[in-house]
Amino acid sequence: MSYFRWDGEDLILDCHLQPKASKDEFAGLHGERLKIRLTAPPVEGKANAHLLAFLAKAFGVAKAQVNLESGELNRHKRLRIHAPQRLPTLPGLTFPGK
Repeated sequence: MSYFRWDGEDLILDCHLQPKASKDEFAGLHGERLKIRLTAPPVEGKANAHLLAFLAKAFGVAKAQVNLESGELNRHKRLRIHAPQRLPTLPGLTFPGK
């Protein structure tokens, strides 16, 4: 199993979130999940909102095109990115058919 899969033109990511980090970044793999470090604290949904904005910028889409599918109150999250315009340099991640 991988930390990502394609569902048509949508990209599904399984992530491990580390809030209150020193900077926002993709931090490699954590088991079978993509580790993401964020500066936002894990209170009142701030880390989730920051995560959606971070991913939207990284994948070249509007924030409305990034949805949290599961893990709202957990470090382990599943996200759907609708029709990403670009892919950041991440292990094994390519557009389908390439």
